[in-house]
Amino acid sequence: MTTTESDRDPNPANRAVIAELRSNAGRVGGYFAHTPLLLLTTTGARTGIPRTRPLAYLLDTDRYVVVAANAGTPEHPAWYHNLVFQPEVVIEVGKTTSTATAVVLSGAERDALLRRFESTYPVTASYQAKTDRKIPVVALCPQRPTARCPGTPGTCHL
Repeated sequence: MTTTESDRDPNPANRAVIAELRSNAGRVGGYFAHTPLLLLTTTGARTGIPRTRPLAYLLDTDRYVVVAANAGTPEHPAWYHNLVFQPEVVIEVGKTTSTATAVVLSGAERDALLRRFESTYPVTASYQAKTDRKIPVVALCPQRPTARCPGTPGTCHL
C-alpha cells in the first residue's frame, strides 16, 4: 500500500511506524520490535477520510483482537468511534492486506480476551487503571469464510 491521505497522522511516531511496517513486511525495530502490530484503516465518521493507525494485536484463531485503550485517557480513540460508525475496515498484517469486519466484543468473551491481552501486553492493565471507562475489545474478522466467520465474503458472524 502506498502513502495516502490516511497516512497523514498528526502523530509523527505513528507515521514512522506505518512507513516502517509497510517497507519491512510488517516488522519494526525499536520499542515495538517484539510486539506484533497491524495497520487498521477506518473511515472517518465525520470526514469520510480513511485513517490508518498501528495497533498491537492478539491472534485469536482466525481473527485479530485489538483494544481501544487510548493509553488510559477518558475518551475512546478516534479509530474506535470510526469503526463503530462503519465496521467495514482494512487491516494490514505482514504482507497481507484484507478487508475485515470489526465486532465490538462484550460479556465473558470480552473479559477473557482483555485478560489475555493484559497478560501479553501488561501495560494495558495500567491503562484500565487510569480511566473510569470500560476499555473496548474489538475483533477484526477478515472477510473470508473461516470457522468463526462463516458465510460469504463480506460477512462476519461471531
